[in-house]
Order: sequence, then structure tokens, then C-alpha cells
Amino acid sequence: MKKISVLFAAFFLLSCSSPFLRCSLATDYSTQAALVDKATITFKSFLSDPNMTWFKENLCSAKALLIIPQLLKGAFIFGAEGGTGVLVAKDEHTGLWSQPAFYTLAAASFGLQAGAESSAIILMIMTDKGMDALLSTSVKLGGDISVAAGPYGAGAKAATVDVLAFARAKGIFGGISVEGSVITPRDSYNIAYYQRNVRPVDIIIRRSVSNPHSKALVEAVSRPCRPKPKSSPPAGEK
Repeated sequence: MKKISVLFAAFFLLSCSSPFLRCSLATDYSTQAALVDKATITFKSFLSDPNMTWFKENLCSAKALLIIPQLLKGAFIFGAEGGTGVLVAKDEHTGLWSQPAFYTLAAASFGLQAGAESSAIILMIMTDKGMDALLSTSVKLGGDISVAAGPYGAGAKAATVDVLAFARAKGIFGGISVEGSVITPRDSYNIAYYQRNVRPVDIIIRRSVSNPHSKALVEAVSRPCRPKPKSSPPAGEK
């Protein structure tokens, strides 16, 4: 019975991602919408924490952010551990952030803080190599691209890698070990949310789809990177 369930799930994902087979697009996207809302809350909570100085100061240098509101230790889908989140990317020419694309991160084990069973994480994509890898079928952190725990606290310094991982578990912010984890697009979620047979490249690079519901998330990640208006000199001064 378990094999049948796995085969059915695999067939469904294949049918949703194949250009020749289309699943029904008339799908309610409340699950995906709730995930986008949680991603917005997660991002704001990271941004408001006083210990996340490096994250805030270097946010605008990132190529993209993969925001996963809940990364679980324990049973996940068919026995693996992980979580689903959204990727938003910044256009290097216009500086505008993209609509969210849905991804899943999974591994046999995660290096969460001691005693933590779940954690909110944000992966900061720092290089073109890291960005290009995320647009492929799947990418292994620490294998296909390099990854390190993100720095936090005053005076923190970051390693030179493709991806930096920041985490929040039990109210404590800090780094997280996700080396060996595999990131894959969640095509069924992308299709449901945009009501079209789309892949991450359509959302992130071509930007051929949009959903008004994502406005709050896009606004949240865009606001810190907007140029600050120049202050006017006091009256009487030139």
C-alpha cells in the first residue's frame, strides 16, 4: 500500500511538471497562500531581531531568499525531514523582487539547535552559481553549491559561500547546518498558486505570472532595499 501511495504521488508531481501532461489548474490555493503569509511573518521576524545585524545589513546584496517558515525534524512526507518554503529573487538590473516560487528542502538529518524539533530558516543566496543551481531540477547543498551557517550578532563575519543559512528555533536566532540537504521545486504548489503550468524559471526569470496575494511578501522584502530619500538641508542653508 505504501508503494502504491509513493507511486501515485510521483505520478502526480510528474503530471503537473511535464509540458505534455497537465493537472487540473482549477485548484484552490489556500494552502499555498497560507505558506506565503507565514513566509512574510518569518521574514519580518528575522528582520526585526537585534541579533540579526549581518542579515539586515547584507540583505540587499543577496541574489535571492528561500524562506522556510517551518523546518521539521521527524516524519516528513515519506519519512524524510524538511519543510516547504518560497523563493524570491532580485532582478540585478531593476532591483525588483520576484513573485514567490515554491520549493522543498529535505534531508536525512538537520543540525538544529540542541533540543529543537523545528526551526524557521532563511537561506540567503549570495552568488550567481547558487541562483542558477536553484533553477535546475534539484540542488544539493554542500555538493552542487557551497553552504555555511549565517553569521549573527554584532561584528559577525560571513564565510564566502554560495548560500548562507539563518535559523530561528525556540525564539533563538542563529546559524543552522543544512549541508547535504536537497532543494527541489514544488511544482504542484507553483501550479496551484498561479493557476498555470509554470516552473520556477517562469516565475523568477521570465516573470510571466503573478498573484496579487503575494503583494505583502514582495513589499516586505523590497522595503529594506529601497533607496532612502535624501534629507533636505535646513532652511537658509545651501
